[in-house]
Amino acid sequence: MLSSTRKKYDVFISFRGEDTRKNFTGKLHEALKKENIETYIDLYVKVGDEVGPMLIQAIHDSQISVIVFSKNFVTSKWCLEELLHILECRKHHGQVVLPFYYETDSSNIVGLGTGSYEKAFARYERELMNNQCDDLTNPGKVSKWKAALVEVAAISARDSRHYR
Repeated sequence: MLSSTRKKYDVFISFRGEDTRKNFTGKLHEALKKENIETYIDLYVKVGDEVGPMLIQAIHDSQISVIVFSKNFVTSKWCLEELLHILECRKHHGQVVLPFYYETDSSNIVGLGTGSYEKAFARYERELMNNQCDDLTNPGKVSKWKAALVEVAAISARDSRHYR
């Protein structure tokens, strides 16, 4: 159930910048703005801002989260952290979550697929085993990311290969 209180943003867009910022995500953001839909995208982060807390707050302040899964989405620990927070807001506050697959498909997520998804998680597992990454000091972190991907893969989604 959605909260009856007005949220600051209608939509939060989670995406891997290097994959989609200049094409799909940028166009989506512009189309939503044109329709007067208040959208949070990381363009609003200013030099010197502490990014993590801003993004987490923007997720909490949004009615809907659109997750743009792209080839390199999981290579960003920030994207995976956003995903965890988005799913928490879905579970506890009824936030609507709309997954979108951009030039990839859900089979890359279910079972963590092949290619860049598989390689990214193999790297995270190695880093965890070798204690090479502060982000992964929580032994459950990689498992939480994997579980979140499996959970979101069960949500009805759209695929860019079938829509313009």
